[in-house]
Parts: sequence; C-alpha cells; structure tokens
Amino acid sequence: MNPMIRTIWVLCFALAMGYLEAAVVVYLRALYYPEGFSFPLKEMSQTLAVTELYREVATLVMIFTMGVLAAEHWLHRFAWFLVVFSTWDIAYYVFLKLLLNWPASWFTTDILFLLPSIWTGPVIAPVINSLTMLLLAFVILYVGHEQKHMLKLPAFAWMLLVAGTVFVLVAYMKDFLLYAQQYRHNHPETDLDSGAMLMKLSASFIPRNFDWALFFSGVLMHLPAIAFIVIRKMKKRLLKTEVHP
Repeated sequence: MNPMIRTIWVLCFALAMGYLEAAVVVYLRALYYPEGFSFPLKEMSQTLAVTELYREVATLVMIFTMGVLAAEHWLHRFAWFLVVFSTWDIAYYVFLKLLLNWPASWFTTDILFLLPSIWTGPVIAPVINSLTMLLLAFVILYVGHEQKHMLKLPAFAWMLLVAGTVFVLVAYMKDFLLYAQQYRHNHPETDLDSGAMLMKLSASFIPRNFDWALFFSGVLMHLPAIAFIVIRKMKKRLLKTEVHP
C-alpha cells in the first residue's frame, strides 16, 4: 500500500477511536457526574468497574492490532502503535472539548488510566507525551534515506526510551500510590488487595501533587533518544553517499 494512503487510513482509525472514547466518557459523566466531573471519583458497582477495566485493555489490544496490520517489521509496527495511540489520545481531548467543553484548561487534572493503578495528571501532560510519540514514530518511519533500512534502534536509544517511560509512568501513578500507602499506614487492618477495598479507596482519592520534575525527567530522556536516532540515521546516509557518490 502507498505510504501516504496507509497513513491516512491509520489516522482515520485513530480519530474514530478518539471519538468513541470521548463518547463513552460523555455517557459515564451523564450517569455519574451530571453536575460536572470532579474528584473524588464516584463509586461504581463492581460490575461496571470491571467492565471499564476490560474496556481499557480492549482499547490497547485494538491499538496494538492496528500497529501489527500496518507494517511487516516489528519496529515499524511499534511506530504505528505510537501513531495510533498518540492520535487517539489527542483526538479524545479534542472531542471532549467539543462535546462537553471540557477540560477547562490545559492544566485541568484528569484520570488518565486505571491499570495497574490509577493514573492522574494535568491534561497537558499526556498531550506532551503524545506529541513526543508522534515525533518518534515519524523518525522511525520517514526520516533517513529509505524506510526499509530502519529495522532496529540502537541499544542506547532503547535505554533512554524505556527509562524515560518508567519515569513518566511513575509520575502519573505516584500521587495515588502515596495516598494508598498513607491509607495503609493509618489503617493497618485494611486489606488493600481486595477489589472492593481498592474501589472504595479510589472513590476517596483526590489528586494533590503532580510531580512535574519526575515527568519532565522522563520527557527529557525521550527527546535525546529521538535526536540520537536522527543523527545516527543521517550519518549512515552520509556514509552511503560518500561510498556511492
């Protein structure tokens, strides 16, 4: 398939997913937050909570599947996964703004994910990550002499990308994990491993401090990794040009 046509179809899929995700949130907020979304979260029945968790798993499976279908090599599949994930995430907030006029600002706190723990952070944070993912995907797929030559990333780049991702994920989950730790300290008799208790804990959690230093430490690992990949690809291109003028 022509690369441009492939890109258009993948983006159409990601945009449609973004609208579908926003529509689900519109329904949930109409049921649980008719006065407007705010923390703490309203407690759901166990059936609805489990359904929501599996819906998030299904979303990741859909994104992964599109990445696999879009390319033959695993690095390119990873890049298309990033394209779908980041486009879906940005589109989700665009459609929420159009449908609910929410979020009020880039720094409005949102619940971002539920697995393996609650992720929270200002809306601008996942948007920054999504833009970084799009940049990385573009570098893998299109920057350099020929796309087919980019079949693996240098180990150093992988180290930076993985370490940066860990930092970002910890920044998202840190607030809730600290809250759970404090709750366990104050109520040592409570079994936090039970599903019912975790739901109750989630319904009393109010995000307080997003760790910007930790978050940007992760982002600032991603950007040098991307720059390193670009420089390495350009050097290879120059060497080929010198060998075959």
